[in-house]
Amino acid sequence: MIDLHVHSRCSDGSLTIEELTAEAKNRNLELMSITDHDSVRCQENAQNSANKNGIKYITGVELNITFLPPDIHGRNAAPLDFLGYQFDIEDKRLRQKIQEVSEHRRNRAMKIMSNINSELRKAGKNELTKNDSERLLNSVEGVLGRPHIADYLVKRRIVKTKQEAFGKYLVKCDVPKYPFYAEQASKLVRNAGGIVILAHPNDPHGTSLIKLTKSLIKQTEIIKESLLDHIDGVECWHSRSDPYTTSHYLEFAKRHNLIMTGGSDCHQRPILMGTVDIPEWIIKQFNV
Repeated sequence: MIDLHVHSRCSDGSLTIEELTAEAKNRNLELMSITDHDSVRCQENAQNSANKNGIKYITGVELNITFLPPDIHGRNAAPLDFLGYQFDIEDKRLRQKIQEVSEHRRNRAMKIMSNINSELRKAGKNELTKNDSERLLNSVEGVLGRPHIADYLVKRRIVKTKQEAFGKYLVKCDVPKYPFYAEQASKLVRNAGGIVILAHPNDPHGTSLIKLTKSLIKQTEIIKESLLDHIDGVECWHSRSDPYTTSHYLEFAKRHNLIMTGGSDCHQRPILMGTVDIPEWIIKQFNV
């Protein structure tokens, strides 16, 4: 079994590195990668923990990029995700840039909370305090993101569920992400000796090309026009990809000699890790 897209508590997952690798062993994973959002600080621990559990491991990270599609598609900038694999975790430029992105995430979260306070004031409700901000920051082991804020709003009983937190506050109160472009992210990972994979290109509930077009043919046209020079592969298998999407992207990847990867994108319970049927020949694409 293979899973090359898993998140830990070093970003917005619910399990620690040790819990993830132990669970991976229980699920008979042969190859895995923990791809935390904009963070590589847990990669050495992940490598060691996977090795102790007899699991082959490749370094990983998920980078959110600002994609500027061609004008002919008539859309503004759209967010996409790149997966970086097999890079040198000690690469100084990579670590420095990711640290910048991480700091921006933290500042962004504080601005989002300030915007939430504006909404709470309008509704005549008690606002979040400085102590709330400190408690939120101290409760997060890894990179701070909107899911953490949603969890905190539930904890404070401002909302009942994470879904309500997003629907009522986090979408309306959002702040732009760090402007990190495809060519920048690609160059950074490749210069660190890694490869770049376009993550979940047709994810209906995530960051994907579906925000530009639902047509798989048009999606791959956009990739050919604007992204092909910046990626080495495509995530063809994903927990939210239907068989038609997987088949379409496999054909596209083979036609353009791209690496084909897959993963569950497991963040939290129920644990999805290892549930996506990824063929064993995928391992041959990596020198492990």
